[in-house]
Amino acid sequence: MMNLDRRDFLQAAAMATIGLASQESWAASNAPARFKKAVKYHMVADKALPAQGTDTANDKPLSVTEKFSLVKKLGFDGLEIHTRDKTAPQKFVEAHQATGLPIHGVLNSSNPDIRSAVDLAKTFGATSVLVVAGRVDKNTSYDANYREWSARLKENAPYAEEHGVKLLVENVWNNFLLSPMEMARFIDEIDSPAVGVYFDVGNVVRFGYPEQWIRILGSRIGKLDIKEYSRVLQKDEGLWKGFQVEIGDGDVDYPAVLKALEEIDYRGWATAEVKGGDADRLAFIAGRMNQVLNLD
Repeated sequence: MMNLDRRDFLQAAAMATIGLASQESWAASNAPARFKKAVKYHMVADKALPAQGTDTANDKPLSVTEKFSLVKKLGFDGLEIHTRDKTAPQKFVEAHQATGLPIHGVLNSSNPDIRSAVDLAKTFGATSVLVVAGRVDKNTSYDANYREWSARLKENAPYAEEHGVKLLVENVWNNFLLSPMEMARFIDEIDSPAVGVYFDVGNVVRFGYPEQWIRILGSRIGKLDIKEYSRVLQKDEGLWKGFQVEIGDGDVDYPAVLKALEEIDYRGWATAEVKGGDADRLAFIAGRMNQVLNLD
């Protein structure tokens, strides 16, 4: 360095700066996308109209592979399948192999047979099982439900971990885990890397703010469900009517949600959970997800 004159030194410094900027630009352009966009398989109508440019017939039900192909052509990165689906699992495996579209998760709801759901996820190459932790009602007390589902998750967590599958507890309207702090405690007490949260953005708007839940739950969040909720419709037309609003048109503050997700460094699956339909409807959902998640 001492042998360089001032001009040579400035040129060398400038080149180093350009090189660093180039490396940063390359890293940014090659960084993994923050969100992988998905839908639930049952959202795809049996006679979904073909997307523009496809040759799928309109007058007969779509095969499993045709549904996978349609979802992929509409710009989705994957989908989830419910354990209640009557289709033979091998059909889904063949559809995945034919299209390359991942099955990222299995929906098991409150089915107590978690082990079989893990087996199905393994068959599909999925990374998660969505769990609804029971339900509190007049006949099932809060504390009893807490003990039952905590024990069930603890029992199944080692098996899930062995198979590389996460058990993700969803926040739903089951009168249970009504605050983010309690949900965090519930997950932490199970004390397993295989157990986390499947965070539904729209489900908390009735009684809270999703961005607050996200910050409190933090790294416990394994995956996201994307939908909306309108407090206006809730007030004027009834509790469940609040869900009858399109993504981006309700009371989810998606800019605040994105900021919170960035703060916890969330990167992963974001799956629509709304009314499905034909190709036009699915394309509309994809567009709305692109808008609220800044995927354009």
